[in-house]
Amino acid sequence: MKYEEKTISRTRVFNGSVIDVDTLRVTLPNGKEAKRDLVLHPGAAVVIPIDCDGNIYMVRQYRKAIEKNSLEIPAGKLDPGEKPEDCAKRELKEETGLVAGKITHIISVHSTPGFCNEVLHLFVATDLEEGSACADEDEFISCEKIPLSELINKVLSHEITDAKTIIGLLIADRILRKEIII
Repeated sequence: MKYEEKTISRTRVFNGSVIDVDTLRVTLPNGKEAKRDLVLHPGAAVVIPIDCDGNIYMVRQYRKAIEKNSLEIPAGKLDPGEKPEDCAKRELKEETGLVAGKITHIISVHSTPGFCNEVLHLFVATDLEEGSACADEDEFISCEKIPLSELINKVLSHEITDAKTIIGLLIADRILRKEIII
């Protein structure tokens, strides 16, 4: 069976500063109709900054959607026409002050394909040079350098719940074990 949904109509119901929302009417594979609400996102770059001692640079910031502080790897949305690698370098500098001597694309993932088209492009940053962070004026973040083993424990104890960060830490673990060569 071909599992495809044909779009019959599309209506923009919300224009936001980060996302837009469309409501669609679709024809299902069995011929019936259904409604779909889609969140449209420009995509983002995510950076896994690994130092020569196996520490990961993390950012801590308040996330209104979950009403708490969240410890995450650096990330940010793509500007119009921006290449993911350029975004990764920009976000790394803005959020941590770091400049990477080497930045490598590892994987791109759909964050929540059930209702959103966001694609996260994950990069590993190595050969790191420290400098001054320059966060956006509406970002209040701090940078922390933490051993990967401690971060894995924070994932397993539910202290870190951000999906992109968990994926990034699992990738970092594979890299440090030399199971992924960059």
